[in-house]
Amino acid sequence: MAPPVDAAEAAHAATFGRVDDEGSVFVVEAAGERLVGQFPGATADEALALYVRRYLDLQAKVVLFETRLTARDLAIKEIDQTLARLAEELAEPAAVGDLDGLRARLEGLKSVAAERRAAAEAERAAAREAAVAARTQIVEQAEKIASTDPERIQWRPAGEQLRLLLEQWKDAQRSGPRIDRPTEESLWKRFSHARTTFDRERRHFFAELESRNAGAKQAKEALVQEAEKLSTSTDWGHTAGAYRDLMTRWKAAGRASRADDDALWARFRAAQDAFFAARDAESAATDTEYQANLEVKEAILVEAERLVPVTDLAAAKAALRTLQDRWESAGKVPRGDVQRVEGRMRAVETAVRDAEQAVWRRSNPETRARAEGAAAQLESAIAALEEDLAKAQAKGDKRKVEEAQAALDARRAWLEQVQRAAQDARG
Repeated sequence: MAPPVDAAEAAHAATFGRVDDEGSVFVVEAAGERLVGQFPGATADEALALYVRRYLDLQAKVVLFETRLTARDLAIKEIDQTLARLAEELAEPAAVGDLDGLRARLEGLKSVAAERRAAAEAERAAAREAAVAARTQIVEQAEKIASTDPERIQWRPAGEQLRLLLEQWKDAQRSGPRIDRPTEESLWKRFSHARTTFDRERRHFFAELESRNAGAKQAKEALVQEAEKLSTSTDWGHTAGAYRDLMTRWKAAGRASRADDDALWARFRAAQDAFFAARDAESAATDTEYQANLEVKEAILVEAERLVPVTDLAAAKAALRTLQDRWESAGKVPRGDVQRVEGRMRAVETAVRDAEQAVWRRSNPETRARAEGAAAQLESAIAALEEDLAKAQAKGDKRKVEEAQAALDARRAWLEQVQRAAQDARG
């Protein structure tokens, strides 16, 4: 059903046409009168109304296009196609109305369409620029991953990140703005190269890792065999050192695969634990056996420690020799007590030795002779200084009096110290 016609618009459009006696319909344009059709067997108003309706239909199309030009989702291609179609339809239409005015109105829409086209082109250019930037960022992230030091990279997360970057690239191709082919091909070449480099380095890394793991496995298997051979040894000291050496070599051997490393370590620890458990059991039994010796030595220590401080050196030395003989005869003590009791005995021995050294220093003839000689020299110096002091006092020379008195006081103090040392040397 055709839409209703505005009577005023139809009446105005009809003023641009006429119908002759034979039913021919003409339209008046700026270029002159033009035949648009015939409608025989109808009245002039009926014939004119048919062609006016066609004009109004054309006018409605122009108005609709004018309205749609303001919409942001109208494609440039559709704008151009609509302009071309309307221009063609308005060239010499079989219609009656203000065709010149309608053509002018359509011509005016061309400038609006040009602006809309320019804006759309700018939007597309901006979208393409943003798309290129986004694709470039994807490529740069991939290149950064590919250039990471193989010894520091975490391969699994890095591989997952590259996979996500590839999905982002594909999504941009499917739904993002199109970019020019040379740029896209250049970026894809960089992206593909980064992925290829990453895959090559990953294969190389894991090939080397597998080789290192195999070497570490072989070395650790040999260490495990050594450890297992030593597990039944009763040469406690030597074997404990051997196990320390094995542990050092184990750490230097590197890592095998996790499963191999765990299994080999379990065997190594089992052998080590078996040896040390046997040694600890033996030590526990020995410590029990030596407990009685410990009690004897602790009693000897009580006697020895009564010698300190030393008041009678000769008696202390004689008593200490007897105690040392008893100490050696008492035998071994539990390992955990060796350092403690030996330290206490060494302290007594040191105290007696220090007392002996002190007596020797006091009785040393050389020490006494040096002290007495120094005393004689000081006494001579003091006599000379006393004469100097008396002369200065007689002259009333205050400065020389002070100097002589200071020197005399110093020599007297030294003499007192030397005389005390000589006294100690004489005993």
